[in-house]
Parts: sequence; structure tokens; C-alpha cells
Amino acid sequence: ASPAAPLAFTMLQVTRVSNGRSSFWGNATLGGRPSHRLEGHSLSQLLPLEPPAAWARRKEDVATYLEYFANMVKLIHMERHIEYTQTLRCRLGCRLFPNGTARSFYDMTLNSTAFLSFHVPTATWECRWPRQDAVAAFAHQQLMKYPETTRDLQHFLNTTCMDMLRAQSAETGKQSGRSHTPLVVGLTFGCLALVAMAAGIFLCTGGSC
Repeated sequence: ASPAAPLAFTMLQVTRVSNGRSSFWGNATLGGRPSHRLEGHSLSQLLPLEPPAAWARRKEDVATYLEYFANMVKLIHMERHIEYTQTLRCRLGCRLFPNGTARSFYDMTLNSTAFLSFHVPTATWECRWPRQDAVAAFAHQQLMKYPETTRDLQHFLNTTCMDMLRAQSAETGKQSGRSHTPLVVGLTFGCLALVAMAAGIFLCTGGSC
């Protein structure tokens, strides 16, 4: 990487729902190197960022959460018979620049259109949908209800993620030998965001909120 380029930890999660079935895909990179991969309900750690016991618990938590989400979508499909496809893309992470400044971000698109974004300094969600829409409004309302998708997410992006990058920077790109943060918690927050607004996306689009 260029010395002038920021050091970054970036996560991407894509959820596709069609005919009551959910498919999941995602990855994460640390300093340009792949660190995690999500395929279906299977989560892999590509860099040794968490010890085996902690990683085993993290994998189980994420798999359980994805299973919960998939079962909820099946139930909604049975009740509302929603046949069309929805694709939700979440991209989040943090960047540390050579001059010491930092930036965190969390952006969502729904069917390739900007949907919601998270304003890290104030721990608030902002609607990006190009028009007034019951789905976006309901999703925004749901996300603002829970500490997992407001204060906890802010702490992860603004503090935990940044501390990890500073540790990486101090080690000149080498692993420091001790765990600074459970990095894959970011993927878990991605899942939390999906479930917090799933009812809005899949219920409001199929009828009334």
C-alpha cells in the first residue's frame, strides 16, 4: 500500500431475499488483506485476529442470528406472499490517515439505491432514500430504537475499530500478538441492522406497516 494511503478496516455484507429465501455473502479486509469471509451461514476468519475459543463463540453467534433472520423472512413470505427480490448491501468500517485523522462509516443500499447511513459522531441514522417512503421511515424508526444499532455501533466504529487500526499502525502493519478487539463484531452489527429493519422492508412493502 502507498505510504500516503489510509490504513482501513472495511466490511461488506450483502443479503438477498427472494421468494421467502435468504442468501448471505460478505467479507472484510484489514489493511488491504482479506480478514473475514461470510458465505451463506458459514463465517471464516482468514487472519488470526481472535483466539480459537473467542472465534468459535463469534461464529456461533453470527450463525444463530442469520438463521433467525432467514426464519423470520420465511414467516413473512408465508403471511404476505411477497414474490419479488430485495437486495440489501451494508458497507461499514474505519480509516486511519497518515496525518492522524480518522473516519468511520456505515452505508446501506436497497436494490442498488442509497437507503440509510449512520452518522457516527451523533450515533444517529439518516434516510438516504430519494423520496418519502414508508419502508425507509419504518426502517429508520426501528434502527433508532436499539443500543446495538446506535450507541454500540458508534463505539465499535469510533473507538474499537480505530484502536485496532492504531495498533496495526504502531506495529508497522504486523500483528501485535494480542487481541485488541473482536473484529468480526462488525459483521454481527451488520446482521443486527438487517433484523432491526427487516419488518419494515418486508412487511411494509407487502402491505401496511
